[in-house]
Amino acid sequence: MIEEQGRVVAVDAGSIWVETVRSTACDSCSANKGCGHAVMDRQQAGARARIEVLLDGRVTPELGDHVVIGIPEGALMRGALMVYLFPLVALFVGALAGAGHDLAGVDLSLAGGLAGLLVGFLVNRWYSVNNARNPAIQPQLLRVCISG
Repeated sequence: MIEEQGRVVAVDAGSIWVETVRSTACDSCSANKGCGHAVMDRQQAGARARIEVLLDGRVTPELGDHVVIGIPEGALMRGALMVYLFPLVALFVGALAGAGHDLAGVDLSLAGGLAGLLVGFLVNRWYSVNNARNPAIQPQLLRVCISG
């Protein structure tokens, strides 16, 4: 379980909104001086993110409570594969399918690749809309730390 601490900034029916502060782990890395990720991370360190957390009814934190939220590692990996790998694979499959067809001497690999990429994006959109309230892939409230 990947955990993050935050503060409750809004309470809705069945969910809460948690504000977290983006932190960086680049200080502990030995390659942080020459890493492009460290430069990007430094620009966004301290930025605030608001995350909706679905409640299961066991406990309802109040406004201003400090909480720990978490997401299963498997859900994060599946999401990353879906967002990054699936459109890329769809692009290559579309390009290969287009390369296999010839329309009046014109190579259709570019059109096929773009069509595959579009299909990959549309499948991602469909997946995210259909799983928007799926508790298995949503952040979960793990515990309430401190009130106030």
